[in-house]
Amino acid sequence: MNKLVEIFCDVDDFCRVFIPQWEKQLIADGNIKRKRSCRMTMSEIMTVLIAFHTSNHRDFKNYYKGFIAKFYHSHFPNLLSYTRFLEVMPKAIVPLSSYFSILKGESTGIEFIDSTSIKVCHNLRIPRHKTFDGIAERGKGTMGWFYGFKLHLVTNFKGEIVDAKLTTGNVHDTKPVLELAKNLKGKLYADKGYISKKLTANLKAKGVDLITTVRSNMKAKAMSLWDRAMLSEVRPGKVLNLATNLVIG
Repeated sequence: MNKLVEIFCDVDDFCRVFIPQWEKQLIADGNIKRKRSCRMTMSEIMTVLIAFHTSNHRDFKNYYKGFIAKFYHSHFPNLLSYTRFLEVMPKAIVPLSSYFSILKGESTGIEFIDSTSIKVCHNLRIPRHKTFDGIAERGKGTMGWFYGFKLHLVTNFKGEIVDAKLTTGNVHDTKPVLELAKNLKGKLYADKGYISKKLTANLKAKGVDLITTVRSNMKAKAMSLWDRAMLSEVRPGKVLNLATNLVIG
């Protein structure tokens, strides 16, 4: 939390530009409905969410009520009740996605792609979950089934985000790859979840070599020591950690 002010300043600078343009587009598309006013600004809401995911807390309710409300209420003078905050939280999805998408580095010719699940509740609570009802979907990750979203990230060897995309949990890892790799050249390393002959061929035609591990029931393939070393850097959730470090660094 020692970088709470830095996070807020960066997020607030983004929101001052993004929110008016976003709302203008929503009005033009006819998608803005009468909405209940909120005491907290979108910058504050996003700051609380980002700070939670960069902390060691795992329970958002205890984090919000026992940490933010207790020790940092002065930082958020218009802090909402926990229940009201849960009601407005889904409105931050688009700004958060857009904010993360601008934290990009340059393509270096050596990129890594991975995805991580973002669970919105315990599986036993899915039928009663209301915060992201109609938005989140069931999906399957390396840790089994979950309910929520997937964060797909491409990073370069420096740990910088090259591109990012947020999807519902039921979207397969391979689906966003062509879009995420549209500005890439060189090699793209991924785990076995990205194995696809069609995807590999499509990327090859665009100048990108998709290098993946193999499944246990597949024949071993010839691979350089360099590529094997690079694949050892592809671990579930690692790209998310890199993104977190970039946001607060």
